[in-house]
Amino acid sequence: LPIMLYNFPDRTGAPMDEACLERLSMRPNFCAIKESSGDINRVHLLARRFPHIQLSCGMDDQALEFFAWGATSWVAGAANFLPKEHYALYHACVVEKDFTKGRQIMTALLPLMQTLEQGGKFVQCIKYGCQLEGIVTGPVRKPLRDMNKELKREFEVTVATVKTTIANICNH
Repeated sequence: LPIMLYNFPDRTGAPMDEACLERLSMRPNFCAIKESSGDINRVHLLARRFPHIQLSCGMDDQALEFFAWGATSWVAGAANFLPKEHYALYHACVVEKDFTKGRQIMTALLPLMQTLEQGGKFVQCIKYGCQLEGIVTGPVRKPLRDMNKELKREFEVTVATVKTTIANICNH
């Protein structure tokens, strides 16, 4: 059974150090790792020392760097409501190997990613983004609270800007 490792020490409290990766990499069923530490040096380490383990991006704002270092997949919360825009970055970097275009797309995505990561509203933003696209999500679970009207308006503007900007980049 193929297994994807998941390194997210901020959430698990248990980072996968090099020794752990060495041991796990000897097992044939550990075939990929979703790296979510936020430490770009880990991306370098994984790409150089463990090339037989597929690298998957788990840090939205580092997707361009992951793709430059050979990642071929990306797990992104906002892809639930902006799949075309996220695919555009993947396609530019992984399929076309056009990192100039990739930088343009990433530049357009960064304001959205910054909004998602600031102020503890990640889940609320993802759910609201889905709602904007007509996807029923239900309420956020307690103790989380819904976004206020001002944040919703700002988020709507950010999403609209991302869509327009990336559409323009991809149509040139």
